[in-house]
Amino acid sequence: MTLDIPVADAAPQTDPQTASKTLPDAQTVTAVNHWTDSLFSFRVTRPASLRFRSGEFVMIGLPGDNGKPLLRAYSIASPNWDEELEFYSIKVPDGPLTSKLQHIQPGDQIILRPKPVGTLVLDALLPGKRLWFLATGTGIAPFASLMRDPETYERYEQVIMMHTCRTADELTYGRDLVENLKHDPLLGEIYGEDFANRLVYYPTTTREDSPRMGRITDNLTSGKVFADLGLPPISPTADRAMVCGSLAFNVDVKAVLEGFGLREGANSEPREFVVEKAFVGDGV
Repeated sequence: MTLDIPVADAAPQTDPQTASKTLPDAQTVTAVNHWTDSLFSFRVTRPASLRFRSGEFVMIGLPGDNGKPLLRAYSIASPNWDEELEFYSIKVPDGPLTSKLQHIQPGDQIILRPKPVGTLVLDALLPGKRLWFLATGTGIAPFASLMRDPETYERYEQVIMMHTCRTADELTYGRDLVENLKHDPLLGEIYGEDFANRLVYYPTTTREDSPRMGRITDNLTSGKVFADLGLPPISPTADRAMVCGSLAFNVDVKAVLEGFGLREGANSEPREFVVEKAFVGDGV
């Protein structure tokens, strides 16, 4: 997820290749994948000093022509054991950062400040039976990290990934990730053949016809997702949730979860659900 937290005034960027010799906190791009015309993911080298909890974010960016870095907060999509860092981003044609960032290639460099923070961490939740990940768009990024972390399955019997996008192709990143995880040899060896049933994927679209449609809030309040998956309604005794999307989405889902009797928690006070405090912006 891209979090709209500007650190410097918007400014044109220099080519990261030409700035590589003097770029502060530089990390090298190792891979780039363009999923759609508006979505891409990329991997970079990991600072030797960086330690983070799956679900946290860091500040990344590029330098401006004035020499000052233009940074945004990006959720780390890779798990904390990965030797590299993965990020999932939107492309904004006029965005101060992503209009340039979307053109990076392997070998280029970006700025990465190795100070991870965030509320979407397992320690912010009380123990439970099921863990719900509720995301729209690039909000799936922190959950891409958590779904690949074995600790998630040590703490919860079942993980449900609800992801909603406008069109079916915007779901490709998450769909491919979940399908690969279901057949991951390491997780299968640890948790047995039943592991595939412990990770449940529930994708929906809102603008394009698809097998499943509707907003997350509607599918929760109507009970449709529970009927489709054969699960009981969310309860404060068994269920925990994490929420990541636009500010409006976060507010709406928070109200829905509170309607089920869940309470919002934090790192300092674990409860039944947590919401990312920063939000996805369209102007990145």
